Amino acid sequence: MRVLRFSDTGQAVQLLQLALNRASFGPLQTDGVFGLRTLEALRRFQLSRGLGVDGVAGRRSHEALMPWYTGYLRHRVRRGESFFSIARLYGADAEAVVLANSEREATALRVGELVTVPLPFAVVPTEIDFSAVLCALCVRGLRARYPFLSAAAFGRSEMGRPLWELRLGSGENRVLYAAAFHANEWITAPLLLRFTEELCAAFAAGGRIFGHSASELFSYARLCLVPLLNPDGVDLVTGELQRGERYDAARAMAAEWPSLRFPADWKANILGTDLNLQFPALWETARAIKFAAGVTGPAPKDYVGPAPLSARESRALYDLTLAFDPALVLAWHTQGEVLYWQFQDYAPPAAEEIVGSFAAVSGYRPAATPYSASFAGYKDWFLQEYRRPGFTVEAGRGLNPLPLEDFPEIFRRCLGILTLASLVT
Repeated sequence: MRVLRFSDTGQAVQLLQLALNRASFGPLQTDGVFGLRTLEALRRFQLSRGLGVDGVAGRRSHEALMPWYTGYLRHRVRRGESFFSIARLYGADAEAVVLANSEREATALRVGELVTVPLPFAVVPTEIDFSAVLCALCVRGLRARYPFLSAAAFGRSEMGRPLWELRLGSGENRVLYAAAFHANEWITAPLLLRFTEELCAAFAAGGRIFGHSASELFSYARLCLVPLLNPDGVDLVTGELQRGERYDAARAMAAEWPSLRFPADWKANILGTDLNLQFPALWETARAIKFAAGVTGPAPKDYVGPAPLSARESRALYDLTLAFDPALVLAWHTQGEVLYWQFQDYAPPAAEEIVGSFAAVSGYRPAATPYSASFAGYKDWFLQEYRRPGFTVEAGRGLNPLPLEDFPEIFRRCLGILTLASLVT
């Protein structure tokens, strides 16, 4: 995590402000501007932790704030303590503490051992912009809170950032969800992470999600979720990437397209390749269409790359899909509130019924993919190669990147699709 000082701006400052609010050193507006109120709150936090009170969020301050970044802390057991007393000490839920430490005997805590304590707030924030760092923090926090959730990096971005996959469930119905192919569609990343968190919480409590038993869902399905396929591009759009060689190259590339806002209209990965135009499903046709439109080299959007799967991120998702062998895939994009479910007029026999059920629970409209975008997409390749149901969901409506104010409504309308996808095949 980078060092933050007075007058800094961007997503990293939003994350700092969020952590200070969670730690009760606010209230701060999470506006991404390191102003006087943020400075004072950070100084008070540093004083409370015995740190140097310099108002700079450096390594030691970030380490001290880590529980409020990730949603959990590690408590060293003292004599006479129990899970219940430890939970009460931090205002945490005792059952959540027991779950997070399910490998331990509740009656046999040893003095000096470390106990994981989930803090009393949701891990996944939906009130600040997203970034690769925030994704990693969410993955870490969810994994600590829900030991039955597995997490791993299945690849790396062009800048070396991990591409995370989350897995849960033990059933035979394998479903793969992937989000944030396009940088300015980053709101789909917290969409998948918030779904993961709510599903895990429902399963832990023996509850339901969108009217369905979470326990039965876990028994029926095995889910693989990729929340952030394009971390470098997302960091560019949300302001986490503000300087350096990669930033300068992206800015120079965008200058060749003056009609596009920079960085708000950036869709590609950091090298200027559109990750959803990289799959071997009539890729040559996609290249001809985009070249005819003037996109013949790296660009903020619509460049197909020099060859299929030449981008590290697209290749990693391709390899993950081959290894996971899903019965159904869902690719998450914004915007338009439509559901694409065919490739070249082909769809498996069950697909029309499934897309109808998705439409019924969301109000989104099944549609034919526009010709100019009908080739080389992830969903296209899956339909072509597997002959199994695959869908692209264009969530929300408006101008990308969609504002966070839209997130509650997007999540409400997409929750049914997210849930039913694990049960329908």
